[in-house]
Amino acid sequence: MNNWLKALAVAICASGLSVGSLQAQAADYRDQTLRFAFQNVKDHPQGMGAQKFAELVNEKSAGKMKVRLFPGGTLGGDLQTVSALQGGTLDVTVLNSGILAAQVPDFALFDFPFLFENSEQAYTVMDGPVGQELGKRLESKGLVSLGYWDLGFRQVTNNSRPITGPKDLEGLKIRVIQSPIYLETFKALGANPVPMPFPEVYTGLEQRTVDGQENPYTVIEGNKFNEVQKFVSATNHIYNPQSLIIGQKTWDRLNADEQAVIREAAKEATQYQRKITQERQGQALDTLKEAMVFNEVDKAAVAAFREKVKPVIEQFSKDIDPQLLKSLNEAVGQ
Repeated sequence: MNNWLKALAVAICASGLSVGSLQAQAADYRDQTLRFAFQNVKDHPQGMGAQKFAELVNEKSAGKMKVRLFPGGTLGGDLQTVSALQGGTLDVTVLNSGILAAQVPDFALFDFPFLFENSEQAYTVMDGPVGQELGKRLESKGLVSLGYWDLGFRQVTNNSRPITGPKDLEGLKIRVIQSPIYLETFKALGANPVPMPFPEVYTGLEQRTVDGQENPYTVIEGNKFNEVQKFVSATNHIYNPQSLIIGQKTWDRLNADEQAVIREAAKEATQYQRKITQERQGQALDTLKEAMVFNEVDKAAVAAFREKVKPVIEQFSKDIDPQLLKSLNEAVGQ
């Protein structure tokens, strides 16, 4: 090492700066704050992922770029936040990928009931060609995909009875997300599905506007649905990948260095968020078991559920790009 390099190394050490931080300071970052809205509370894995993303953006931009979080649906439901992203009045959100079927119909395939058997299988599909292709298709709708987070498998809660098979859902008013495939899935299972924005769910359950709802354990526990629900059943009927997206208008006003920060932060936050979700699902279930009546759904009942929803899958498959559907089936089969 020549004397100049030695002097530089000494200077860096003396200043407490790393080479990476010096590179960050040398890049072209501007002072700005991005607004990030999402539906769950801040200490839910979704919110923890958002916090990690905010920390990483700030760190990687040498403190120039900040992310302000709006948890708990304070800026409206998912459909409102997507519209706000497209209009440029909001910058970032994360939501159930299937909701984006309103923008790109092919996203409905991620809401196919009983599609995935475990989270690892889902990650392979989401990070592979199928997930990447779907992300590209958002661009024509004023949205930019930053990756896929993990909400977990959805379970049914209600105040009437344990759900041990399709017959137990008959006649129950179940809140579902505002997605056609959820409506048709629960109709096929004999329930009366009620689409409702997430911020209204707790009140709807408390006032008995609906008998029950369906969400992963962490959502049920984090939003205290156990306070207004008696039964929780491990139906595992739909797995929820979540799409982390930024508005195209926001993306276009970022320069190349700033876009790189967002991409890198999103990638690292995705790995963190998935890990936290896996850990928290078990913890949330333990908490719910203490407060609610819990039951597993046996393999025979799962087979009966699958049979009931076959027409739903056939119906919505007609609206999916055949090549994309083929790629999905091949990936799931592997």
